[in-house]
Amino acid sequence: MTLISRWPDSWVEVYRARKYTVIDPVMRMLNAAHRPFRWRDSILALKSDPHRSRMDRMMQEAGRHGLDDGYVFPIHGRNGFLGNMIIGGKPIDLSPTEISLFDTAAKRIFWRLLEIAGDATALEASARLDTQLTRREMEVMALLADGMTSHEIARSLDISNHTVDWYIHGLQEKLKAKNRQHVVAMAFRHGLVT
Repeated sequence: MTLISRWPDSWVEVYRARKYTVIDPVMRMLNAAHRPFRWRDSILALKSDPHRSRMDRMMQEAGRHGLDDGYVFPIHGRNGFLGNMIIGGKPIDLSPTEISLFDTAAKRIFWRLLEIAGDATALEASARLDTQLTRREMEVMALLADGMTSHEIARSLDISNHTVDWYIHGLQEKLKAKNRQHVVAMAFRHGLVT
């Protein structure tokens, strides 16, 4: 759903004709980003990508169409990425306060549109978890979400560091998480911690 768009028609045609969707660094970065980012930061983050030269050409061509730089504001729900707001054009530096304001506005507008369409309730619902967690796993996850280290969790629960790491590894497998931080993010998405 596009709320408002003013891309130059010539750029839209070039973007489609050259199939830039496949290598667009901004779209690639959206798959991993949880915070607002600048277009040029996406190029820097993907510096070792095998399609880097094509990405550079795409960004140069976008610049020739008046799209030199921009900002992206990702929008997430409990079940992951839902959408985004993009502001692009001539380079401009937004202050951290302005970035925060745009980010908040993007999220509020997005969710309000979903409420009007009647889709917000379904997207706000927690993702279904296919596996059960033990009481101890829930305790470890809650303490991990509070920012505790393995050593601090071990001391709090009166168990060894090794046992804490074993529980965290089990949580990673059950939640299909890549690391400890991802365990916490998945726990929030599933509504297991607040």
